[in-house]
Amino acid sequence: MQYDHLSIDGQRVAYTNSGGDGPAVLLIHGNSSSSRTFQPQLESELGRAYRMVAIDLPGFGDSQPIADAASGLGIQGYGRLVAKVVDALQLRDVVLVGWSLGGHVALEAVEEIPGCKGVLIYGAPPLAFPPDMAAAFLPNPAMGAAFNPQLSEAEMHGFVQAFFAPGYVVDDDRFMEDIRRADGSARAAIAASIRPGGYKDEVQVVANLRTPLAVLHGAQEQLINGAYFDALTMPTLWRGAVQVIADAGHAPHWETPSTFNALLGDFLADCTG
Repeated sequence: MQYDHLSIDGQRVAYTNSGGDGPAVLLIHGNSSSSRTFQPQLESELGRAYRMVAIDLPGFGDSQPIADAASGLGIQGYGRLVAKVVDALQLRDVVLVGWSLGGHVALEAVEEIPGCKGVLIYGAPPLAFPPDMAAAFLPNPAMGAAFNPQLSEAEMHGFVQAFFAPGYVVDDDRFMEDIRRADGSARAAIAASIRPGGYKDEVQVVANLRTPLAVLHGAQEQLINGAYFDALTMPTLWRGAVQVIADAGHAPHWETPSTFNALLGDFLADCTG
């Protein structure tokens, strides 16, 4: 993958572009991952039909080093950065697609992006104040690794395995490479931002959203509790229901790319057609 770079408030931000000349789509990766996770979308027919841009959030991928994680990052800081990336790249009428942490960042940013045509999230249960973590997430030891600045090799491996359905064989090293490369202070900043004033009440965001909202969920999730979505008010929910992907876990864009891309393509067509 070839990268270009922006400077946003003095921070280096890497991004890659699918090369398509259709409507704009911004892909936002998860914690300790990078834009490389979206290769099955960027190099698909969708990537040729749409102007898909995938960024590396600061502290991850090629958006390093980071100047001041404690004051500039976390969910709120990432949300501000995404809105500025959209403006800098002139991604007019953009659709936001966020995986895991990226979904929370998309919900943080959407109200700051005039003309946003839609939001698709997965692996990202909208959180209120205070966040009901016990209801939104499944009890999995890998959750602790999501926020620790320093991780052992075993903790990294457990975190990556939790991305996928039980028994899924990860035949690509990029997830481990990304988490090894990630700046642990960025993970710590994410944890520190889960506090009053550290992020928008996402339950209210989805309840008041005026643009279409797609929520995808892997039926074999090891991290997110699918029943949590039943209690949320989401008036613009695409197709009136959470779209469940039967054979996928936390990372359906990678595990089941054909099914994921079909849903993403349908949503994009409905938002931009």
